[in-house]
Amino acid sequence: MKLSSGLEILEYLEGDGPIAEPGHTVIYNIRIFLNHGDEVPMNPTSQGRQETTGAETRHVEDQSFIDHTTVLGKRKVIAGVEKALIGMRVGGYRKVRVGPHLAYGSRGAPPKIPSDAVLNISLWLREIVDPNDATG
Repeated sequence: MKLSSGLEILEYLEGDGPIAEPGHTVIYNIRIFLNHGDEVPMNPTSQGRQETTGAETRHVEDQSFIDHTTVLGKRKVIAGVEKALIGMRVGGYRKVRVGPHLAYGSRGAPPKIPSDAVLNISLWLREIVDPNDATG
């Protein structure tokens, strides 16, 4: 399903918790792949963290996921991630295809993401920190 923003939802699993809306602080897990299949490594320092604790890491099978936090609507993450998270329910999953205009555009994010890259992003919405607080 392609949205008017250009974001394409490839897969989804509806969660059973509250719905993420602009202004909410959310905790999510993410995996990013270049369109040709290579995974873009997400390390703690790429999101401003120097180290993680066990509480910030989720293990599923042989994969480790670091919890990331953002305030929706504050443009702290690329537009494609923000647009994918808005409307998700806690416990939900979305795999989306994000065009360059909703990601890193012509500048890319060297050396990991080339210019004009199309990204396939998997997102798990883990928690809304305070769904009643829309002040961010």
